[in-house]
Amino acid sequence: MPIEERITDFAASRWASVWHALYTRHQYEKIVAQALSGKGFEIFLPQYHTVHRWKDRRKELLLPLFPNYVFIRGGLDRMLNILTTPGVHSLVAWGGRPADIPQEQIDVVRRLVESSLRIEPHPFLKCGDWVRIKSGPLEGIQGILVRKKSAFRLVLSVEMLAKSASVEVDISVVERVRGAEEHRTDTLGIDRGVAFAEPVRPYVP
Repeated sequence: MPIEERITDFAASRWASVWHALYTRHQYEKIVAQALSGKGFEIFLPQYHTVHRWKDRRKELLLPLFPNYVFIRGGLDRMLNILTTPGVHSLVAWGGRPADIPQEQIDVVRRLVESSLRIEPHPFLKCGDWVRIKSGPLEGIQGILVRKKSAFRLVLSVEMLAKSASVEVDISVVERVRGAEEHRTDTLGIDRGVAFAEPVRPYVP
């Protein structure tokens, strides 16, 4: 097999197992996720429960944890099919290439949304007391500890998207990670500079 074909096959097989992020139009996350799932793509749309109150009623809603973003695994060989899906604005990229999101980061987000703990979006953070959960359903997960009223919350940041989420934690199961600022790689972060979403355009590997 010619070297050019081997390189193409390698790139295709690699992309088939790698997660990327799509930037969507406002409030189109669920529409995009459903449409792409219907086309056979593997999609992950993390959501959280919240209650909205009006004067005369209250309603429980299921909202995107990272507004305007939907995660997609592989499928970049069908780029045109992805980018022409109604509601899709662009593929999050870095340096002209699709920005990879490691499987471990997706797994952490899944653990958060599938747990019974209260999770919600949080203003994006990059620094603070870096801690680790010692036990429980989130054991081993690291993030930034903050205080909200009388409760403590663990903030996890996806730096490539400049988005954060937080989950309420018991302070008794949290320990500080010493020397983390010098050596850490964020559990949900990619320290590669400022993230951006490129305009919709054909992508040629």
